[in-house]
Amino acid sequence: MSFQAYLDNIETKTGLTPRQFVELAHEKGFGPGTKATPILEWLAAEYGLGRGHAMALVHVITKGPQISQKHVDSGGTHSDETDTLWLDGAATNPNR
Repeated sequence: MSFQAYLDNIETKTGLTPRQFVELAHEKGFGPGTKATPILEWLAAEYGLGRGHAMALVHVITKGPQISQKHVDSGGTHSDETDTLWLDGAATNPNR
């Protein structure tokens, strides 16, 4: 599953876009420099997210939407279309 697919699945499960999660995380004091564990615990407790999905959100909360170029058009199951993740909802993604 691609990085973007994880984020899209989270939106389907929770009804919240990745950008909304980033905003909620910032309200809780999470952001750049925050370790993964407290974010993972929050996402599991309040939204029922498993580790894989939650780790995708940890990335965008702590590092922003940019991902490594090695994940772009790699041809594998984890390949993404672009090095910038779309955070504003699957329905509005111009790459879909």
